Amino acid sequence: MDCEAFIARWTTREGGAERANYQMFLSELCDLIGVSRPDPAGIEREHNDYVFERAVRRRASDEIMSSRRIDLYKKGCFILEAKQSRLPGGRNALPGQLALIPEEPERLGRRSVARGWDAMMQNARRQAEEYVFLLDADHPAPPFIITCDVGHAFELFADFTGTGRAYSQFPDRKGFRIYLEDLRQAETRELLARIWTDPTSLDPARESARVTRQIATRLAAVSRSLEENYEPEQVAVFLMRCIFCTGCIFAFTGNRKTRASQGAGCRFPQGMVALWQITP
Repeated sequence: MDCEAFIARWTTREGGAERANYQMFLSELCDLIGVSRPDPAGIEREHNDYVFERAVRRRASDEIMSSRRIDLYKKGCFILEAKQSRLPGGRNALPGQLALIPEEPERLGRRSVARGWDAMMQNARRQAEEYVFLLDADHPAPPFIITCDVGHAFELFADFTGTGRAYSQFPDRKGFRIYLEDLRQAETRELLARIWTDPTSLDPARESARVTRQIATRLAAVSRSLEENYEPEQVAVFLMRCIFCTGCIFAFTGNRKTRASQGAGCRFPQGMVALWQITP
């Protein structure tokens, strides 16, 4: 199924049938993003590493006697909790769903204009966070929690500490929600695929360390090349000035309007000239 067919198939549905639809929806999503579908669940819970309806142990104090189950679970990757709202105005639509939020106009496939919708998704997040601490002892806290409104949107929360106590919107508060129409973008599909297959690669700390190592390697190569014709001290001063200027230029261009209003635009070139006129 291609992207357009997937979006058309699910955004036009009235909704409200979470248990009947979520497994088919998520299985087709797996096909779309190029990852394997969940495995059939077995009797032995500890072997169910990538399944729908993954059973979790109950606390001794839990008043609910029936088994608790994660909608979709992949060991070391994510816990996904699915809901399915109804389109505004439909039968059994969420309370408050006709009250529009001015900042986000209502349009096809977007039910988040409802206060009730936000409450539903927040409840799904809390439920998923509770499941983290009900996993078997040999199952680590997954890096991601995903809440899903079937046929509508996903919300991403990440905790790379391994404690399961610090889940926050990923990558940030502006980009943590993925609507179905966003799946038209290759980078969005790739993001979901990485959550499914290699979630720790999305850890900002790991990416920062990788970039730092690359920069250090390149600077070392430049330094060795320059030291063939210049003294090591001269090379060190030169490279420090280059790094300093990179930060200055980034800050200057990033705040161009503010700095221009303060007259900094006239002083910036003079400062750079003075910096490079200094001799070691």
